[in-house]
Amino acid sequence: MASPRPRWGNLLLFMSIMVLTVVVISLMFYALLWKAGNLTDLPNLRIGFYNFCLWNEDTGILQCHQFPELEALGVPQVGLALARLGVYGALVLTLFVPLPLLLARCNSDEGEWRLAVGFLGAASVLLAGGLGLFLSYVWKWVRLSLPGPGFLALGSAQGLLILLLMATVVFPLRAETAKSELESC
Repeated sequence: MASPRPRWGNLLLFMSIMVLTVVVISLMFYALLWKAGNLTDLPNLRIGFYNFCLWNEDTGILQCHQFPELEALGVPQVGLALARLGVYGALVLTLFVPLPLLLARCNSDEGEWRLAVGFLGAASVLLAGGLGLFLSYVWKWVRLSLPGPGFLALGSAQGLLILLLMATVVFPLRAETAKSELESC
């Protein structure tokens, strides 16, 4: 028979899940808002969800392309819109994760915990899908040696989202017995 985890172990596990959630949100804010969604930001190349600038050899400047030119380069408007929806939708869903986790902890409610798990799962799928779709369109210009801090932050956020999803699924909320009113949130 397995002995239950000590109370401090449950609290430590919950706090590590919350800290990991804050780190994921911070990484996504950094990549998508602070870096404006730019995955590569070099003096001669700037490619992101809203910027597509290539070096023009004739004029010697960085030339940014808009949609009629982007479709000629092989970047469809619908595909780029879906990629944006995926990555920015993942950010929005991840913002909704801490509240159900806190409410689940305070109320000992498994339904709220499962809601947070659902948000994490959907955010992970959206981020992976949006980032993968975007990279499939711009892979000719972006190589593994060129990704900037925005790409590394999104990649790290994706890895941590998967880790966070696994942690919340493997260690579900367990209702504590004999809880006094002073110990509740």
